[in-house]
Amino acid sequence: MTEVFLRRLSRWQADAAREAVADLYVEAYRGTAGEEFRDRQEYLRRLGEHVQRTGFELVTATVGGALAGSVYGYRAERTDQWWHGLHGELPAEAAELTAAGRTFVMTELMVSPSFRRRGIATRLQESLLTPSGIALAVTLIDQDDEPARLALTSWQWESLGKITPVPDRPPLEAWTRRLPR
Repeated sequence: MTEVFLRRLSRWQADAAREAVADLYVEAYRGTAGEEFRDRQEYLRRLGEHVQRTGFELVTATVGGALAGSVYGYRAERTDQWWHGLHGELPAEAAELTAAGRTFVMTELMVSPSFRRRGIATRLQESLLTPSGIALAVTLIDQDDEPARLALTSWQWESLGKITPVPDRPPLEAWTRRLPR
């Protein structure tokens, strides 16, 4: 098997790689549930917004020179705003870690279909979540995304329940993972 190379990109490097990552996004989500939300321009808009957030990190995986996967994230703001729309009560520990600036939001973990089942997604999320000072990772998935749910469970993430961060859209599932200190 060809070796997988992981690379952490700064926000400026991520901006330079945005078109290639957007192409990967379209390829990775083609034919999946929620495809109407998987618009390339909307992805570029969200990426442009997220790259400005505190602690933004993007990790890419290449195999044989080809972009095989990508994941990015950022530190959650030190307010409870990120948790707005959670159905149920926010655990005190999650609120405390968010207020302390120790919560990291993982978003857009994707692997090209031709490179799946090689452990690339596992390596991407592990690499992204290694910055020091992060104690809690959080991510959102579509309620119907069974492959994502199975992957998160295998990586020791736990479901926190439903969250509706954007009014007039279906609820998502919030997942968290405690990280070693």
